[in-house]
Amino acid sequence: MIRYALTCDFTHEFEGWFRNSDDFSTQSDRKLISCPVCGSTDIRKKLMAPAVSTSRAKQRLVESGPAAQMPAVPDTQGSVPAPVAAGTDAQVMQQAALMPQDVRQKEVIEALKTLRKRMVEASDYVGKDFPEEARRMHYGETEERNIYGESSLEDAKALLDEGIDILPLPVLPDEKN
Repeated sequence: MIRYALTCDFTHEFEGWFRNSDDFSTQSDRKLISCPVCGSTDIRKKLMAPAVSTSRAKQRLVESGPAAQMPAVPDTQGSVPAPVAAGTDAQVMQQAALMPQDVRQKEVIEALKTLRKRMVEASDYVGKDFPEEARRMHYGETEERNIYGESSLEDAKALLDEGIDILPLPVLPDEKN
């Protein structure tokens, strides 16, 4: 596998892993590679220093074992704290391979982490009862307050159709590992 530092025409930086350089060229020509930030398909490789493997690095790799090298994949059987279903393992792995590298994007992610933390701290967790509790508050059956929990996509759409304002909590890259 070859890791390339990539950039789009809007200068967003990210990484991509390819079997060989021909795979990158083929996928790029067919517009199959897109920027994870803006979706642009005008992608090019950035200049990179070669990765040189030393005997010490190889020894550390052997000592850490293969389990330490494998990325963690989220449990897609469990609930996600947003009214949208989690992606497939392939989508999660693709997103991890395309993590942004520039400083501004890291700052945005940190700001989203702070926002999410504040939202959760200022809300009551209602779990899978989220759709029912949101309806009870909307129709005046219970006191209004900030809540969060789990909901299926269908339930979330139904809440919006009923005029009930809901908002998914941002799912951040660190939460997918």
